Amino acid sequence: MFKEYKEKVLLGLGLLGLSLILYAFHYLAFRDMHHILVFSFEHVAFIPIEVLLVTLIIEGAIEKKEKMKIMEKLNTLIGLFFSEVGLKLLKDFISSDSNIDKIRERLIICKDCEDITFKELKVLAQDYEYDVHIEKINLLELKEFLNSLRNFLMGMMQNPYLLEHDTFTDLLKAVFHLQEELNFRSSMDEIKERDKEHLKGDIIRIYKLITYEWVVYMEYLKVEYPFMYATALMNNPFDKRSIDEMERQIYKAS
Repeated sequence: MFKEYKEKVLLGLGLLGLSLILYAFHYLAFRDMHHILVFSFEHVAFIPIEVLLVTLIIEGAIEKKEKMKIMEKLNTLIGLFFSEVGLKLLKDFISSDSNIDKIRERLIICKDCEDITFKELKVLAQDYEYDVHIEKINLLELKEFLNSLRNFLMGMMQNPYLLEHDTFTDLLKAVFHLQEELNFRSSMDEIKERDKEHLKGDIIRIYKLITYEWVVYMEYLKVEYPFMYATALMNNPFDKRSIDEMERQIYKAS
């Protein structure tokens, strides 16, 4: 760190010295100190305006554009996660939740949902009392499924864009934790009751996080990619209707 600051200080002194040398040449050539002082103070007086233009406006616009690019790439990763992992996990957890009918209809998102609807759905996804019957979940199948996608999940965790999305990072960590807990138990047929309760808690944690992320992702698709949004509506894990019935309603709304 000291070396880094030292280099910056030396660079600053070098530039300052170069400026003084150029002013000296200017004075030797024209012998007009008044002119030098007038323009020097004029340039110094313009510095705050330059800082305003460069730092607050130009750099702010560039930073906003860069952030939009990062969020676009991040949402592409989230879409890939749902395609490969998320939707299957969500469907399995929903099928083991005996209370899901309390919120199922509200999570059947329509094609013309307003922004306020998504805001309400986010609150619903956070406040709902998630529950699963661990006996209805095939733990061996779940273990094998997560292990088959270990490299895929590791690749996602190593992606630097995830630093911009805390809740999705928490979701991936929860999935990895569940995978480790399942792998720690060699036999899925001889799990003790206290272990089942522990695994149930891990699954509910994922269930809650993944539902919230799904709502956020659907909102993003509606705004940015309407053509992908229509397909995502037909893959709604909360919707028990047939594909044909959902497709008729979606295109009728169009």
